Amino acid sequence: MSHVAYELTTQPDCWERAADMAPAQRAVLPQPGERAAIVGCGTSYYMAQAAAALREESGAGETDAFPASEFPRHRRYDRVVALTRSGTTTEVLDLLAQLRDAGIRTTAVIGDPDTPVMTLADDLVVLDFADERSVVQTRFATTALTLLRAHVGLHSPAVVADARAALSEPLPERVAEHSEFTFLGRGWSVGLAHEAALKMREAALSWSESYPAMEYRHGPISISGPGTVTWALDEAPDGLADQVRDTGAQWVEPRHDPLAELVRVHRLAIAVAAHRDLDPDRPRNLTRSVILTSEEGAVR
Repeated sequence: MSHVAYELTTQPDCWERAADMAPAQRAVLPQPGERAAIVGCGTSYYMAQAAAALREESGAGETDAFPASEFPRHRRYDRVVALTRSGTTTEVLDLLAQLRDAGIRTTAVIGDPDTPVMTLADDLVVLDFADERSVVQTRFATTALTLLRAHVGLHSPAVVADARAALSEPLPERVAEHSEFTFLGRGWSVGLAHEAALKMREAALSWSESYPAMEYRHGPISISGPGTVTWALDEAPDGLADQVRDTGAQWVEPRHDPLAELVRVHRLAIAVAAHRDLDPDRPRNLTRSVILTSEEGAVR
């Protein structure tokens, strides 16, 4: 079994631990009414998008999400939360140093505490039980999101039950044989759709896209047809499923909470990788952390 295949199966247990620890971390996470931003890179950025939408949905306060490299430094926030599994990603470390100099309070949610981020963030939340050996992120990302979801009161044990079901039930028939995938979300699950598409690219080298569900009819549906899959991670707009099926594409309905639907996609990515005789633990051109030289950072 690959590292990523094992790690994705541990997500329900990790989510339970994160939800249980959320009350003890309340003081270092954004407080009700604070203006907050959540940042990350790659997978962590998509989790930041989902977490920001959830916080606003809960009424806890205005919340933005940015890639760490694109943070608008002219804006003022009461707190910035950085999601970083490795604690070594250059863009995150550079941003935390700049925010410290600007006097903006920061919290890092990390997988490995023995990293430079410890000296740059004002506060830490350590999810070392969800850290990973794989390059491709699964459980750390979803566990960090669960922590933030629980912090705003939008997590429930039913989400964990859905994840366990998503791990045990069969994948949609013949879905792993397809070559092109599109993932759709609504509200907070748009970020999850982006992450689902990324997983298919990273682990399975698949052509994949992602959109807000209501946007899919505004152009992207033109690529749907035989050999493609359109997978909704959240409730789809009325009539969209029939329109996709009319193109000849395979439509996949959501069966669970959107975060548990992402677990189904994690399984799909591993299945497609196996179908193509790929090693998901060695994704092409990727490393566990992006660490730039000063010259590379200047180019960015």
